[in-house]
Amino acid sequence: MHPATRTHSHTLGMTRREALQVGYSGLLGLGLSALPVSGAKAAAPSEGKPARKPKSMILVFLTGAPSHIDMLDLKPDAPAEIRGEFKPIATNVAGIQVCEHLPRLAARMDRCALVRSLAHRDNNHLCATHHVLTGCAQPGAFFDKVASRTDWPNYAAGLNYFRPRTDGLPTGVNLPTFLMEGPLTWPGQHAGFLGPKHDPWQLTRDPNAPDFRVDGLRLDPGIAVGRLDDRRTLLQQVDRQQAWLAGVAEGRRLTDQQDQAFNVLTSGRIASAFEMDREPLPVRERYGRHTFGQTLLLARRLSQAGVPVVQANMGIVQNWDTHGDNFGRLKRTLLPTLDQAVAALLDDLTASGLLDDTLVMMLGEFGRTPKVMNTGRDHWAPCFSGLFAGAGVRGGQVVGRSDAIGAYPSTTPYSPDDLGATVYHVLGIEPEAEVRDRQSRPVQLNRGHVMQPLFTGAAG
Repeated sequence: MHPATRTHSHTLGMTRREALQVGYSGLLGLGLSALPVSGAKAAAPSEGKPARKPKSMILVFLTGAPSHIDMLDLKPDAPAEIRGEFKPIATNVAGIQVCEHLPRLAARMDRCALVRSLAHRDNNHLCATHHVLTGCAQPGAFFDKVASRTDWPNYAAGLNYFRPRTDGLPTGVNLPTFLMEGPLTWPGQHAGFLGPKHDPWQLTRDPNAPDFRVDGLRLDPGIAVGRLDDRRTLLQQVDRQQAWLAGVAEGRRLTDQQDQAFNVLTSGRIASAFEMDREPLPVRERYGRHTFGQTLLLARRLSQAGVPVVQANMGIVQNWDTHGDNFGRLKRTLLPTLDQAVAALLDDLTASGLLDDTLVMMLGEFGRTPKVMNTGRDHWAPCFSGLFAGAGVRGGQVVGRSDAIGAYPSTTPYSPDDLGATVYHVLGIEPEAEVRDRQSRPVQLNRGHVMQPLFTGAAG
């Protein structure tokens, strides 16, 4: 090559083009829009309230809404068209019964609390999902309103707004997140009006797949951490010279994201969490070699790595939507795989001591109709159930009751707003804290009330 045409190389051993590739995550393999960005101010504790140690959460989300009457709130004395086909079994706590197809959870009920008086008004999947995953009704809601930036932020986004990460770990991970055509469709999965910089990471691949991997979380072959730090220095020099970065605000935003990309790669903590093959085979088998099992195993690994909010979707959207063959689908696949996986998760969190600091919630967006219709049950928001454990939850109790047919709460109902207040309470964020909407107007993060009986054991 003629000297005049030779590509200029910097003293660090990389070309100018390579430097630009690093700058825009080509070598890093990271989409900048997926990275959390720092900059939000942490919320100060409310005056007169003692500071709480922030805890974490794993949300086991049963998308499509499972039948509460056939799982956690059976009605064996009701007429046949109400009680259905399943029988209750005793748990390891006297007086508490659950479905016969949940024997492992029955054996661990002393660590769990059942809430049987959850309720709201929306029988539509999308709007109800938003309500449960954000603790707030969807702004401007209408039938099947898809996700938009007018939505309320989900729990990971709310936490990231007040406590943004700078250590290379995301505040939240959703897994596996199934996308509809084009952009993210299912509401409650992102930061809504807080903007993309507070979005949790969305994983679309099945953790049970033999070739499961998360691209972009490892250094390319031959790039050592020390050399990457050198490239960071060079990148900063190149960035200062780029005319298209002249806009101060936009230039600063990109630089913040680049810093996050370097932090992700050089810390290695999040990349290691996704390496499922590091788990011993007996552990993987204990969770179950199916999507539910490996999703919850990955949720445990992410929680151990320090990710504070993990949403583990139990299947594709609406796979718990049992309008037909309700009992067959629950008995054949849904309940046995869920029972195995959640039991393994509770065991591992208990053995490691993480259950003391990790709230585990298992629920869907609403319940199912008390009356069996043909072979299934339809949508029913006026009453449903959830299972809670860890982070100070008193196990071995039932909070709230439903009526004789599971149609309505017969005690104080708890709304998704109350669920959200409880989540933020556990995460160390005051539910009434203010955030800014898209017009920079102050709005209250949550308007519910903490479900205190979960933690006090008092009748609720």
